[in-house]
Amino acid sequence: MSLLKLQGALLRGTDSLWVVVRSYSSARAKEEARKRWAWEKAELLEVLEARVKQLQADSVSEVVAPKAPRAPLRKSSFSQPAPWKAATPTRKEPAPKHEDRSASHSSRWMEKLNKEKSITHKRLLRLEAKLLSVGPRTKPTSIGGNVAPGEESPPKSCAKKKPSSPVKFPAPKETKGCRNVPKVDDTQGGLGADPLEGRWGAPEGLEKPVLNWECAKEKLPLEEEEGSRHGNVRLSILAYLDCCLFLGQTERAQQCLTFYHRSHARRKLLDVHMYNRLMQGYAKKGALNQLGQLFHQLEEAGMKPSVESYVAALECMGRSDVRPQVIARCLQQLEQDGLQLEDLLRDSQLEEDEAKMALKAIRKVKPDFQPLPPDRQAEICTVPLFRDFYTKAKPVSYPKLDFTAEELRARFRQQLQMEASNTITIDSVEAEKPLTEQAVKARELLAKLRARWRASLLHSFRESRLHLGQKMSGQLNLYPFLSVLKDEEYVDILMQRLSNLPPQGESLLILARELGTKVYNKYVIQKKSWSRVVEKIQRLYDSYVQLLAKDTPPDNYLPREYWEELEAEASYGPSLVSQECVWPQSLLVQLGLHLVELLVQVLKMESNLLNSGLEQKLIPVLYHVYSFRSGRQIGFIRPHPLLTRLFSEAAETTLTFDSFVVPMLCPPVPWVSPSFGAYLLSPTKLMRCVDGAVQHQLLLERCPRGDLFAVMDALNQLGNCPWKVNRAVLDVVVSVFNDKGDEKLDVPPPPSEAPQPAKLALGGGALSKLAWKREVAQCRKKAMEMFSLRMDTLYKLSIAQHMGERAFWFPHNMDFRGRTYPCPPHFNHLGSDLTRAILLFAEGKPLGPRGLDWLKIHLVNLTGLKKKNSLRDRRAYADEIMGDILDSADYPLTGKKWWMAADEPWQALACCMEIAMAMRAPDPAAYVSNFPVHQDGSCNGLQHYAALGRDVIGAASVNLVPCDVPQDVYSGVAQQVEVFRKRDAEEGTKIAQVLDGFIGRKVVKQTVMTVVYGVTRYGGRLQIEKRLKEIEGFPQEYMWEASHYLVQLVFSSLKEMFSGTREIQNWLTESARLIAKSGRTVEWVTPLGLPVIQPYHRSKTMLVNSSMQTVNLKSRYDSSQKPDTVKQKNAFPPNFIHSLDSTHMMLTALHCHRRGLTFVSVHDCYWTHALTVDVMNQVCREQFVELHSQPILQDLSKFMLQKYCASFPPEWKNKKALEYQRLVQLLSKVPKRGDFDLQKVKESTYFFS
Repeated sequence: MSLLKLQGALLRGTDSLWVVVRSYSSARAKEEARKRWAWEKAELLEVLEARVKQLQADSVSEVVAPKAPRAPLRKSSFSQPAPWKAATPTRKEPAPKHEDRSASHSSRWMEKLNKEKSITHKRLLRLEAKLLSVGPRTKPTSIGGNVAPGEESPPKSCAKKKPSSPVKFPAPKETKGCRNVPKVDDTQGGLGADPLEGRWGAPEGLEKPVLNWECAKEKLPLEEEEGSRHGNVRLSILAYLDCCLFLGQTERAQQCLTFYHRSHARRKLLDVHMYNRLMQGYAKKGALNQLGQLFHQLEEAGMKPSVESYVAALECMGRSDVRPQVIARCLQQLEQDGLQLEDLLRDSQLEEDEAKMALKAIRKVKPDFQPLPPDRQAEICTVPLFRDFYTKAKPVSYPKLDFTAEELRARFRQQLQMEASNTITIDSVEAEKPLTEQAVKARELLAKLRARWRASLLHSFRESRLHLGQKMSGQLNLYPFLSVLKDEEYVDILMQRLSNLPPQGESLLILARELGTKVYNKYVIQKKSWSRVVEKIQRLYDSYVQLLAKDTPPDNYLPREYWEELEAEASYGPSLVSQECVWPQSLLVQLGLHLVELLVQVLKMESNLLNSGLEQKLIPVLYHVYSFRSGRQIGFIRPHPLLTRLFSEAAETTLTFDSFVVPMLCPPVPWVSPSFGAYLLSPTKLMRCVDGAVQHQLLLERCPRGDLFAVMDALNQLGNCPWKVNRAVLDVVVSVFNDKGDEKLDVPPPPSEAPQPAKLALGGGALSKLAWKREVAQCRKKAMEMFSLRMDTLYKLSIAQHMGERAFWFPHNMDFRGRTYPCPPHFNHLGSDLTRAILLFAEGKPLGPRGLDWLKIHLVNLTGLKKKNSLRDRRAYADEIMGDILDSADYPLTGKKWWMAADEPWQALACCMEIAMAMRAPDPAAYVSNFPVHQDGSCNGLQHYAALGRDVIGAASVNLVPCDVPQDVYSGVAQQVEVFRKRDAEEGTKIAQVLDGFIGRKVVKQTVMTVVYGVTRYGGRLQIEKRLKEIEGFPQEYMWEASHYLVQLVFSSLKEMFSGTREIQNWLTESARLIAKSGRTVEWVTPLGLPVIQPYHRSKTMLVNSSMQTVNLKSRYDSSQKPDTVKQKNAFPPNFIHSLDSTHMMLTALHCHRRGLTFVSVHDCYWTHALTVDVMNQVCREQFVELHSQPILQDLSKFMLQKYCASFPPEWKNKKALEYQRLVQLLSKVPKRGDFDLQKVKESTYFFS
């Protein structure tokens, strides 16, 4: 049975979590069948060999010691059957009894055989280690004498072993794709060097440029990290155990663990965390015997107890009356396992009173024992860019918020209450509409139906859970996941989702995942609320506000540093950074499917609700239907038209959101680890990732914590900026929204305004029917789009109106490249023009002498006019049109409406209003402005490429060089394309002649902008085709030919204008291709110290079964699959540049914060007050120069050579030696730099403008 089939087979059953994994790869079916046949034949031979050995062992007299039928267990305080009685002598293992012969099943034979091989392999590794420690040229020999290194030595009798020797754990099995470096426990001598080093050298004639580098010992690749294989099954088991223990059902958790432990095939799905989790459950009950049995099972599985294992054991001893001798034996065994008692409580992540009970047990043996405090001196930032930033040589006073400490504490309590309730209900902006009699009747009818539906759902939910709870076989099922919340809470989740179901329905997969996620989020919040974590957060936050409040003395701490100091002073208590038990996507979908089935099967309504003249009968409220999307059949849950009509007539005016959807009412908790920060209770990660990708979190946890300081501090600075709503602009937007919207102003009209298909003429032919069906499909698609856009805008405006005059905060996290994003999804400053226009800084600053000029320049920038003009000309233009500006501010909907013609109309209107208030103030320089002014990079991706390659021509094109007027790279490319077009037209090219007069800046802008981010010629052609369709008068019959022709010219122009850029891009692309082809994913470290890994792998489909439908979970981010070579190579250049622009932004954010500025960003667009634009521009340029003064490409080359080429995998000896050599040569050959002087950037006015 293959590995992927095993994952499904282990969880098979009607009521179990049935997940079947289907993997798509390039291997053919015949090859798979051949491998399976060879495997089965080898298995048969091994079974027969094992049977022979067993018969030989049984024929020997019982006086003779057996031939190691299984791996020996250590003598420990956790041995069976009386593990905790110190006075009882250790009992010898009896010889195998003859009655055991009947149990000699093939699985038992295989188990015995594997254990024998493990012992033999361990002895061989130990011998190799000893020989290698003596001298590098000594050849390893067997214990008996002349056995070659690759052969197995016969197992020796175990009778000669001393029973008091410390436990020896077998080395982990060799894994395909890794370096074949066996990991040997330090207690066995360890390996001083790679035992396989020198067996296969590098290719002849190839230099070894990486042998003298630091950090030559590489960790296991993430593709082979423990937990990557069987990831979903392991996470499901751990989640099952966690929920059972949360419910106090340790017996059910024990049955599950035993079910997997007793089978050798299933046991490999377990890891030490699962045993530890159950140990913690028994420790809280003081069940010492059961905990000792878990230690025995842990040893049977060949696993080594971890720190958490011993903490649980000591906690259990602290809760029960245990003699000191037993505790002393436990501490002795702890030392034999290479663990230090002093570090025990410091390194583990403790919750509740675990530390207290463990200390109580330890002090029975060592009364004067004191645990070491957390060692924070070793946690320093080693990133060269921040070598001086974190030094305390000079006192630094960071800016305060314009709130008192008591105000911030009151806001914290409001936020805590909102998150604890998990949801928030607000009024919709549509509530301003008058209430009709029809709406009143519809609402009354809905209220009756909902009461009936709620009762039916509650009854059916309890029945289904009771049915699942009666199954106690140990196999996974949904019972504990349907029990972690109150029954009414599950029903509330279902009823809330029913109210938000769109008229056209929702994908079954999306709906199921959403419902499962809601249950998980509520469970996590409930766990925190019931523990003492909330109390600790409240105590820390009450002290933390002293750093931020205006009525407290200044301090030179960053938020993260201050929180860490407070947490260290709080000594021991519940851990705030403990790892949450993550529910995998397959489990979330399985849980969601169960809940969706309840909705579909239970909810009924009368067919004559809105028409009493019809016959009354019960009809389903929801239907499960199938629809085709992109050629694939997808299951949909669609509401009955009667329900849709009822919701429409009721016109309900409240919206219910999850608490994390709305902005925070207090400053976020600072990020102090990859898994703790931002919200108080809602689960949030430092790095957001796509569904199924776990490699990013593993990479962050593996990274030295000090290297993440700069990233966390930058995110904390962005999140600490308070905001408020621009009420004047919001009122205008809401009035347009409630007046059927305006598509030109990006205010979506209601679905009632959607186009309707014409009626089908009677007697029409087949062609007319086909055309009518096509028109109906287009109208339906348009209606769906309008509904989606309308609801999105409704959410944004309603949340903005709900915030009112209050200040609020946007907590931030980042994607895997380091690009930052606000956590609230709907209403934030990364949104559309409309959303940005209704946001202001909560703290204002006077305009100062140049602030009004910056407001005028910003307004002209928003119009899209005067892009080629200087800043002085833009300011003069604003003065010329001041009448239109003031008219727009005073009469936005009834005046000249000049603002509506701007590229960003709503932001232009907001700026007009700000300028009007400043102009009418007695002293404009003293006018306190809350308005954010933007400074945008000039094609920022090309700016980074030009700086990397020191490209003189490219640098001048993207404003890295001082100029009197801005250089427009898009116009430059358009001019070059026009030169090529004229040449071709003169030579008689037809399409070049057709394009005469149609080539402009707008046609090529999007393609030029995205080419540095990896757009292909195909994608570029589609972009140009879209722009050509917008040009009136262009002949439609030439659309495809013209776009195909123009994309060729654009790429040729860019290659000629940015030769250095293309060279670097090609080097990055080819490097990624060779790395991915070798079976590894592309990784790098940003200049800020952030580790990055590209998550693109071959697709993997998991089949989640339910009685309703089998759902396909397709993932391209599962690290157990091979890398997707095409995606890896195409994505590397844009992702690398994105990681550089995020580094530049974070550098600017931290240095602006140190200088007292308010700073936020939208990627490469930086925002601050009008007063501080000049200071921000200076910091921005200085940090860009500082960033690119680092040897970025050289460091990248060094890192990749070290990671991918430091050792030569033995399996590459014959097949891939040439590819390995090409990879080393390519990575060693960094693209050459030009002669551009980077210091000129500091003098460039239009670098960011």
